[in-house]
Formats: sequence, C-alpha cells, structure tokens
Amino acid sequence: MTANILSHCDDWSLSQWLCYLETIHTKEIDLGLARIAEVAKRLSIDLSFGKVITVAGTNGKGTTCAFIENYLRSQQYNVAVYSSPHIERFNERLRVNHDEVDDLPWIRALKQVEVARSEISLTYYEYTTLAAFIVIGELKPDYIILEVGLGGRLDATNIIDADVAVLTTVDLDHMAFLGNTREAIGKEKAGIFRTSRPAIIGELAPPVTVLNHANDISAIVCCRDKDFTLVNDGNAWQWQSKQQTFSGLTATHIPQNNVVTAIAALAQLEVPLSAEAINHCISVTKVPGRTEMFSAGCDVMLDVGHNPQAARYLSTVIKSRSYNKVHAVVGMLADKDSTSTLNEIKDAIDSWYFATPDSPRAATSEALSAVAQDIGIKGNCFDNVTEAFTMAKQDASSNDLILVFGSFFTVAEIRALLLSN
Repeated sequence: MTANILSHCDDWSLSQWLCYLETIHTKEIDLGLARIAEVAKRLSIDLSFGKVITVAGTNGKGTTCAFIENYLRSQQYNVAVYSSPHIERFNERLRVNHDEVDDLPWIRALKQVEVARSEISLTYYEYTTLAAFIVIGELKPDYIILEVGLGGRLDATNIIDADVAVLTTVDLDHMAFLGNTREAIGKEKAGIFRTSRPAIIGELAPPVTVLNHANDISAIVCCRDKDFTLVNDGNAWQWQSKQQTFSGLTATHIPQNNVVTAIAALAQLEVPLSAEAINHCISVTKVPGRTEMFSAGCDVMLDVGHNPQAARYLSTVIKSRSYNKVHAVVGMLADKDSTSTLNEIKDAIDSWYFATPDSPRAATSEALSAVAQDIGIKGNCFDNVTEAFTMAKQDASSNDLILVFGSFFTVAEIRALLLSN
C-alpha cells in the first residue's frame, strides 16, 4: 500500500495528508510505544542536540509549556514546542521561535514517515509526532518542549528521553485509558521521568505512586511545597526554592500554579533567572483557549477545560470577578466525566446552553442536558455550538459573562467566529 500511495502523493496538500492519516489505523487512540519506536529507529530520530523538556499532567500542560517557551525565547534561545490537539489549524501543533511551521516542512516529513513505516500501522498522533520530530531534527533548536498528549508512559512523545520532566497536575480524566484512580493515573503520567534527571512535580498533593516511581528509578525529585513554593506578599507574590528567591512577582494571566511549576523547570535547566525577566514573561504569556477573553457585546471567556479539576479552577476565576450573570455554553465529548465536571462549576453559572460539538466523539446536547438535570441543572439544548452561543448572546446584557467551555471542539468553533468579526 505504501508504494502505491507514494506513487501519487507528491502533489498532496497537508490537508490531504491529514485526511489520509485518519484512515490508516483502526483506533484513534492506541497507546503503546512499540510501533512508533520501531519507525523512529528506522528514521534515526535523534533529538540529543538540544535540551528536552517533557510536560505531562491532567491540566496545565499547555500554559506551562508556553511560559517555559516564552522565558527561553526572552533569553535568546531557539525553542521548539510540540503540542496537541490544535484549536483551529493543524500547524499550531509545532512552533519554532513562536512561529508555526509551514505546510511544506510537514509534508516532507510526512513522506519520510510513510516510507519508513512500511507495513507498520500508526495512529494519526503517532504519525504526526514522528513528522514533528523530523522537522525539529532539521531545525536543531537549543530547547525542545514536548507536551504529552495522553498519560505519559505510553504516549508517543515518551520515545524521547527528557532532560527535565514536568508533571503539572494529577486528576481524573481519560480514565478509560489511564485508570480510575488518581494513583493509577499518576503512575502513568510519572512514566516520563528518567533516572538521574530532574522530575518537577507541580501537583500540590501528588499521589504516592508518583513519588514512589520517581524514587524507584532514582529521578532527581523537585516537588512543590518541598523544594519550591510560592509565597503571597500583599499585592505581589514570590517564588522560593532552597537556592533562589524571586520577589515582587505580578499577577498572572495563566494559572499561577503553572507559572510556579514552570519557574522550577527553568531553574533546573540552569538558565539565567531574575524577577524582572520572570515578570516580563508573566505579562506576555497568554494562551488561546485558556481563560481567553473576548468582547462581543459582553465579555466572553473561552476555556478548553473538560474535566472536574479544570472546572473547579474555572469556577474560582469566575467567582473572583463581578459579573451580573454568567451564561455557560458547554459542549463535551461523550467519554468525559460530565457529571463531576458540571457539578464543580454549577454554582458559578446562572443559565446553561447545551450544545453538540462538531466531533464524532461528541456527547449530544440532549445527553449532556440529561446528565445536568440529574444534578439540578436546567438549560436549553442546541444542535451545534454556534446556535447555543447565538442564543446566549441574545440573553446576555453588557455586564454579563458568556463562558464557552467543555472541549477543544467547542472552543474552536466559537473562537473562529469571534476572530472573524
């Protein structure tokens, strides 16, 4: 099959390649490193020219990666970041020095993977991860930041040994793949740790399995509130470790805990750190789809949060602001813990608009509404996210907030709409 495809794929666009990748493996998610490791060996994948930072966690991966990226760039280092999923364009998944990689390097790399894989079937994510590694290998940046897609131990990014591994948070999500307890999930995520290399644990109460695994493999453990911490100091805050203290730090746009964890990772990389440089990075680090604000007659907040921990954080953020009413447009995937997620945020919401995201994995608005009714939430159902958002806009006044959350698919649809206006 490979030979036949290569005979007529020379003029394929990136979108044609991506459509093809959706057809070549029987499962969208198929955890395991055997397939991708073998193809990586055939491709001679080697990223040892740069320092690799791998970031895993239930929540906070994207914002932690962004802060590390922005700080390293402020120090004039060349930096590549690989992440997933994307919100609007596939090219978002790989950026180098803040610029998304264009189609042509991706297409060249995808062809190389197609030749090398031969008889081996790869998932869309495995295939594109290998292509990203090829592009990174051609550009040879000083630092490579890898955001784990799912779990850690068996995620495709874990074929690369991290110089510094970061675990942001551990909570219940993707339980069909990672286990039904924080202990099981934590052990999977801790699989990115490496012997004799720093393991940054930003989770305030890590499961014992995380610490046990780190100790079992003799990783260099750097744990929140033991080896580094934050101290509130009036209107400012400070970051402290046994070796360094940075005072007068300002309010963050992204979750403060993720900034604290990112600074710990930077300290382990032994890059120059100063309160002034950290504050500059705080001021510029904003991440699309993470408490991202727009104005559309009233404030609109977009957040890709889709699990209980993320909803709990969102509730805290909303309650800290003085809106008259909060209208929630929510669409989720069917495999998410929608009951617990909605329960965590329901006290912050005044009216609900349930939508069906544009994904074959989506929960229908009716199914989501039925779950909500079981925990005392009532709202209206809509066939798609845009219809739900349009009705929320009609109902909202100028001093209200519309929150759009629950899935990358949900946020992507409304973000594109808002950016086009």
